[in-house]
Amino acid sequence: MLSLWAKTSGTWINVALVLLGTVSGLILRGRLPRAMQDVITQAMGLITLFIGIQMAQPLTQVNAGQIAGVIVGMVALVIGGLLGEWWQIEKRLAAIGDWLKTKFGGGSRFTEGFVAASLLYCIGPMAILGSLNNGLSGDGTILIIKGTMDGLISVALTGSYGAGVGFSVLPVAVYQGGLSLLAGLLSGGIGDPATAPSILLVTGVGGVIIMGIGFNLLQVATIRVASFLPALLLTPLFYQLCQFLSV
Repeated sequence: MLSLWAKTSGTWINVALVLLGTVSGLILRGRLPRAMQDVITQAMGLITLFIGIQMAQPLTQVNAGQIAGVIVGMVALVIGGLLGEWWQIEKRLAAIGDWLKTKFGGGSRFTEGFVAASLLYCIGPMAILGSLNNGLSGDGTILIIKGTMDGLISVALTGSYGAGVGFSVLPVAVYQGGLSLLAGLLSGGIGDPATAPSILLVTGVGGVIIMGIGFNLLQVATIRVASFLPALLLTPLFYQLCQFLSV
């Protein structure tokens, strides 16, 4: 029987690395000219776009019965986006950021940094696979690798957004820790998370959402990324529905 620490160790190390990256970013922030801070943000935007494109590949490689994965992803994003707007997820997440800003103080971009970092760190295959693996076997390696990446990204994001980036550890702890604690139940329903088609399609949809974060960082468009989060829950449901209809 694994202990609570063994099941969630990767998440806590991930949290610590994000906080370390945030502190480092705050130290460096005042020493860099604005032009250099903008270049760092643009670099992060380009890399985020690249990561999103890579993650989205399963949408073209995995089918749900007779239905192409990209169709499943499109329907999940449209319906999920509508639900997200109905539930005002973006507004509620921003309200949490504003509350934290009022409570702890912060710059003008505090809330923007909190929202961007929270979404970037929670959406992705490493968060899902790492959490499930940690909860099932006590092995936090994937989350430690992810945490190292998140920590480095935090340095750059903090340079542009400020301390709000560090408070993203709150949703990270809840999301990843929750997945790790529920790992036994979830793994029984999906099989091997590394190869399960439903998880691959979730990864693909997550990649498209992350591309939206990249566009926002580059200020190419203002995409209400958080509104699309319900699509991550709808994708495996649509996959199972398509499988049922194809029988």
